[in-house]
Amino acid sequence: MSPRKAPLKEDYPPIFLHDEKTRQNYSVVAGLDEAGRGPLAGPVVAAAVVLPSGLVIEGVRDSKKVAEKERKNIFWDIVQMAYAVGVGMVEADTIDRINILQSTMRAMKMAVEDLGMKPDILLIDAVTLREVGIKQESIIRGESVSSSIAAASIIAKVVRDDIMIGYHEKYPAYNFKRHKGYSTREHMMNIQKCGPCPIHRKSFRKVMDIQLPLG
Repeated sequence: MSPRKAPLKEDYPPIFLHDEKTRQNYSVVAGLDEAGRGPLAGPVVAAAVVLPSGLVIEGVRDSKKVAEKERKNIFWDIVQMAYAVGVGMVEADTIDRINILQSTMRAMKMAVEDLGMKPDILLIDAVTLREVGIKQESIIRGESVSSSIAAASIIAKVVRDDIMIGYHEKYPAYNFKRHKGYSTREHMMNIQKCGPCPIHRKSFRKVMDIQLPLG
């Protein structure tokens, strides 16, 4: 099934109105965002989402402004109502090898390829992808402007958080289920005490600079 255009309604919520205006010229609009550029551990995860024209999913906004329980509920609304959802992931060892920016763009490209359909345009949060052959619009703070980007930010955040909870079971000393790999005081103290584990980004300065106790 191909997305259809709906009549443009000026009373759409502003975050949905931007995408509806875009669909007046492009039938298949995909939003693209990532989660996990800043943490000291774990993967960077990207998501691509194609929403139907005319659809308003209650609560869709920047994932960082959504409480965890609500974010999970919205995640399932998006999965059930989107035309397509794609996810890409790049792990810490690759991040160390090619850097976080290149890893983010690689994850985003993987997410687009995972959609199962080719968008007419990509709406991306502050990044331009090379070698995808699709028209793009890079939007600063895109998750606050575009419903498709906001939906992608929620998908990426929930997927990554679930991955980090899984890593908590494997490396419980770091308490990844609480901080998801970000540089909280607790996390830094646990790295200082135990040293970095295999999913830590050893090229990141805060990990490199930690002085481990002798003996």
